[in-house]
Amino acid sequence: MTFQRRLLLAAGGGWLFDALDLLLVGAVVAAAGREWGLSKPAVGAIITANLLGMFLGAALSGIVADRFGRKAVFTWTLLAYSLLSGVSALAWSAGALALIRFFAGLGLGGELPVASTLVSEFAPTAHRGRTIVMLESFWAYGSVLAALIGAVVVPAAGWRTALLIGMLPALYVFVIRRAIPESPRYLLAQGRGAEAREVARIAGIAYETKPPAVRAGLGDLFAPAFARRTAMLWLLWIALVFSYYGIFTWLPSLLGTKGFTLSESLWLTLAIAIFQIPGYYAAAALVDRLGRKATLVTFLTCAAIGSFFFANATLAPSPSVVAVIAFGAVIAFFNLGAWGVTYTYTPEQYPTSIRASGAGLAAGAGRLVGAFSPWLVGLMLNRFGAPYNVFVVFAFVMLAGALVVLVLGEETRGKSLEELGESQLAA
Repeated sequence: MTFQRRLLLAAGGGWLFDALDLLLVGAVVAAAGREWGLSKPAVGAIITANLLGMFLGAALSGIVADRFGRKAVFTWTLLAYSLLSGVSALAWSAGALALIRFFAGLGLGGELPVASTLVSEFAPTAHRGRTIVMLESFWAYGSVLAALIGAVVVPAAGWRTALLIGMLPALYVFVIRRAIPESPRYLLAQGRGAEAREVARIAGIAYETKPPAVRAGLGDLFAPAFARRTAMLWLLWIALVFSYYGIFTWLPSLLGTKGFTLSESLWLTLAIAIFQIPGYYAAAALVDRLGRKATLVTFLTCAAIGSFFFANATLAPSPSVVAVIAFGAVIAFFNLGAWGVTYTYTPEQYPTSIRASGAGLAAGAGRLVGAFSPWLVGLMLNRFGAPYNVFVVFAFVMLAGALVVLVLGEETRGKSLEELGESQLAA
């Protein structure tokens, strides 16, 4: 097996477990909410606590990774959230569950931007887009696995058992420690040229012979050289996180408002989640051919259209199962494909010295705003009593994200990370 494939599988496994842990919360809170007799806003508050932890983890992990390395942060964040998933199974109240999920969110949010930065710094320029989208595709496998556990384990063995399964990623840390080296670009930026040269030799990638002439600092994210990129990324992330977590963490409960039983809702969620997988593969096939901007704008627009028609499908007192799956599949296919391209696009905006910080803060900004999406869904359901208005809101949010990329985004296809980052800083 080549180094690039081994790296993709090792990092992708962490990504899969991240999705498993996070999206299992949707089924867990639906079951726990019924057990404890919680209101919809209270259920949404548990999910929001998890996402607030993810905001803080994403914002801090990139800064720490630029200081202490990508590999260490990736490893420790994975260990933290998997152990805390098991602790979540001991929760005795909604408040306790929300608090534990907040701390688990620190690891969940911290892992993803650091992992995408690490793999991006190893990937060949010509295939970098496809590589990162394929890394993100592991999220779909974790989503399907989470939906399967939600549909099978939660009704049969309870939500606490499902959370205990979420501890499995802790064992995966040992695989990561052996399979993934530190990024040679990071090592070079730290003046560790001999180590960078050796890692580059093992990985079979081009080695830059000297550190960048100009080293960027955290403040440069908001300086003229990068301010437009930072604004574009933050708005893109806000649109994606707000729509995705609002839809998919609430989906079992949303379907429950239309007369489906909990078991039926969880199986429908599984059927919809499966369509994430071809969405990633479609994005991977297009991102290095059409470019980042065209693929992102197209996928976000199509996801918005799917959300609008899903809203109309839920107008009926007893929605058609075929319509629910069909339009839910459109959302899953295009929204998750857009996620894959976003994880490609984000690290490409900055030089090595602030790449993880920039990616982490963009993800953090999205998760800070998106953290309130589940809570707002609960409020809207209390006010309107039906999911129609909720999905119309998500359609407009995704259209706004597409417009931001179209107007503010710059195409990065076919350019090396040095060309995209260091040259912009030097200018």
